[in-house]
Amino acid sequence: MSPLQICLIVSTLLFCVGLIGALSRSNSILVLLGVELMLNAANLNFIAFWRYGPHPELGTGVIFVLFSIAVAAAEAAVGLALVIAIYRHRQSIRLQEAAQLKG
Repeated sequence: MSPLQICLIVSTLLFCVGLIGALSRSNSILVLLGVELMLNAANLNFIAFWRYGPHPELGTGVIFVLFSIAVAAAEAAVGLALVIAIYRHRQSIRLQEAAQLKG
């Protein structure tokens, strides 16, 4: 097995754990953690394809990962702000109560 295949298998497992965590939890913070795991799996794919690609000296994979980390940080900040707002309104962070806010 090549190192690229090992990285892709680890990334797939990490993505599956994040997906299962995001879909099976009713706690909104755990759902956000699952989404972060999925983004980290995508970052691992970027780095693996950059490192084992035809031109690893260009550094394009690192640039993609830096942009992805910036997007993940913004997503986490907005997600936590929404969780805090829902908690102040409903006194709970369960997603079932957040669904009642539809109006």
